[in-house]
Amino acid sequence: MTALVDLIVMLGMFAVIPIGLTLIGGPGTASAARLWPLAAVPGALSLWLPRGALATALATAYACATLVLAALAPLRLRRARSCLTGPAEIAVLTALVAPSVAGIALVAERSGHRLFGFDLKILALTVPHFHFAGFTAALIAALVCRAAPDRPAARAAALSVPVGTLLVLAGYFIGNWTQLLGALVLTTGMWLVGLLTWRELRTLTRDRLTGGLFAVSSTVLAATMLLALWWALGRAAGFPHPTLTWMAATHGLGNALGFALCSLLAWRRLEELHP
Repeated sequence: MTALVDLIVMLGMFAVIPIGLTLIGGPGTASAARLWPLAAVPGALSLWLPRGALATALATAYACATLVLAALAPLRLRRARSCLTGPAEIAVLTALVAPSVAGIALVAERSGHRLFGFDLKILALTVPHFHFAGFTAALIAALVCRAAPDRPAARAAALSVPVGTLLVLAGYFIGNWTQLLGALVLTTGMWLVGLLTWRELRTLTRDRLTGGLFAVSSTVLAATMLLALWWALGRAAGFPHPTLTWMAATHGLGNALGFALCSLLAWRRLEELHP
């Protein structure tokens, strides 16, 4: 499982975050996208080294970049007319902050420190989770909401993804039932994203590749988020549920390639074809 998770994390570091930053817009995101490989290289190297001082130092360099990214969130708020922002902007703010959770977890795991008492395996899985369920899911929900601002389902998705992500994180501290609630809210938001992507966005362009990427991303979400619900319900209620290794190979890999990468490439092509 470790090698697969590390490869998924590298996809998030080298592709998902820099591509996503080009789609956000606003102060600092374009520069962050150009400079991100400077942080991704030490972050990726830290994954393949034995736990210790060198791996921790490299992970810390990456974590610092994620904290700089998180600092763009209050900058966006200061430039806004009001602290009360719309659903799409709330999702964007969530996307900017989420990688810092991954960065901090990476430093703890590479140093062998059981942060807040969590097992090192849980910390290792937190890293991809907040690259994809945190950053990418919130960003795609925001983009869908921007594309269909008058659709209640789009606004609901843009709000439920950040709320669900926060509840999943809180569940690690409060308990499995809170985590299940978070999984329900997050899954609802992602299924709305998938539905709107299938029904609305596929037809925004005649480009077959863009439409195909949107179709793949929405189809994959239907299956991968069902797996997330199964896992969370099993942990909370004591039912049989997939192992972490199986979840990494199915839910994790499917979300990374089928949802995150396909969605971001589709949105990138859509912007290029219809600026």
